Amino acid sequence: MRIINLSSGSDGNLTYIESSSQKILLDDGLSCTETIKRLNVIGISPSDLNAIIVTHEHSDHIKGIDLLSNKANLPVYAHSAVWVSLDDKLKRVAIKNRRLFDDDFSLGELEIHPIEHPHDVKCFGYSFIEGNKKISVLTDLGHLTERILKSASGSQIIYVEANYDKDMLYNSTKYPLALKRRIDGPNGHLSNIDSGNAVEFFSATGTRQIVLSHLSKENNSPQLAYTFITEQIKKKGVIEGEDIRIDVATPNIGSFFRLR
Repeated sequence: MRIINLSSGSDGNLTYIESSSQKILLDDGLSCTETIKRLNVIGISPSDLNAIIVTHEHSDHIKGIDLLSNKANLPVYAHSAVWVSLDDKLKRVAIKNRRLFDDDFSLGELEIHPIEHPHDVKCFGYSFIEGNKKISVLTDLGHLTERILKSASGSQIIYVEANYDKDMLYNSTKYPLALKRRIDGPNGHLSNIDSGNAVEFFSATGTRQIVLSHLSKENNSPQLAYTFITEQIKKKGVIEGEDIRIDVATPNIGSFFRLR
């Protein structure tokens, strides 16, 4: 298995995941043109893809899906509770390519486990499993629960949200107080503090690679998130580079991570 984040953050989210027989996109919040351009950079064309899987309805996760599915005749998978809000937003996805699920499912040998997230709309993270290899993606959630942590445990690689720094958020003059409270609320996003707690937990359960994801361009930065979280976990005896590796996803094409 291998995974690469092709864009992460407020302006668009796009992740490519590949197993021994499946090539899939998790979300597509870029334009169709930009999506194809970035896929070409990693040697993939739309015709190579087997499916698109959707986390939720927000535009930074679905912007390019409508046209890409239509152009490449790609099936689009989303939880039935998410599809309720996608019908009007993904009108170009052919009826035959609308794939609904309510539980775990498989594409070839790749097992896909949806993990419901507390967010302001119906939203799901995912674990992807092939044999003894497991990758999890946990973004767009207001708080972590024991159920979510347990679902992702055992993953060799986890992409976990580190959306905002609390001080930056509440000192911002661009956001009204109501929006700040929504972001910081139980159905908003994860702060650097929350993300650090998750990293500490996953380190103790065997995860060795974390990718901090979905950073706000207004209320966080890659350097701030990395420094804050590495210092936070160090206080708990978890050393970045020894006990666990931490990378940060950005709006640019990231690095491939491979599980052998």
